[in-house]
Amino acid sequence: MTPQASTPAYRRLSVTERRRQLLEAALSLFAHRAPEEVSLDDVAEAAGVSRPLVYRYFPGGKQQLYEAALGSAAEELRQCFDEPRQGELVPRLTRALDRYLAFVDEHDAGFSALLQGGSVVETSRTTAIVDGVRRAAAEHILGHLGVTDPGPRLRMTVRMWITAVEAASLIWLDEDKQPPTVELRDWLVEQFVALLSVTAVRDPQTAALVAGLSADG
Repeated sequence: MTPQASTPAYRRLSVTERRRQLLEAALSLFAHRAPEEVSLDDVAEAAGVSRPLVYRYFPGGKQQLYEAALGSAAEELRQCFDEPRQGELVPRLTRALDRYLAFVDEHDAGFSALLQGGSVVETSRTTAIVDGVRRAAAEHILGHLGVTDPGPRLRMTVRMWITAVEAASLIWLDEDKQPPTVELRDWLVEQFVALLSVTAVRDPQTAALVAGLSADG
């Protein structure tokens, strides 16, 4: 008799593993469709589970699932700027932006709905999650600059640049991902250095930073 192929044994996932599976399925859907266009049935189908199982882990329904997925994506974005603070600033920013733009590229058209709001499921909590990413990015950048007590002009300059990075990423998606990622990345880094140079004219703290960057260069 020809031996029959054995059926793989079903493996019960732990609570942590199942939650991660559902969040990954939700993120995959939210990455390419607006949150209001994604149903719990869609998430269940993508994860290969039943709708009641999704509710078991997220009893608050789609809103809770969306906020959890948003938090997961936000943590990934926070880590984009978590670069070892060694070596010159420009290469560090370049590596951080490589990771950031890779995230934008992977999530494609859903980046706006996922991280920029404009959704019917947007709440004060989702807004706070997104703003937390911006604040964390600003803290990382200030850390890369070696500044522990930034003045208002320097702090504003850093947050303006982060806003510009977000806006450029959205426009880049609208423009069919042109210019090429490497060119966009280099352009954004150059913009940051230019912003610092402009602020340095009015702010001694930033002027000292720019002088240090020139010395490193």
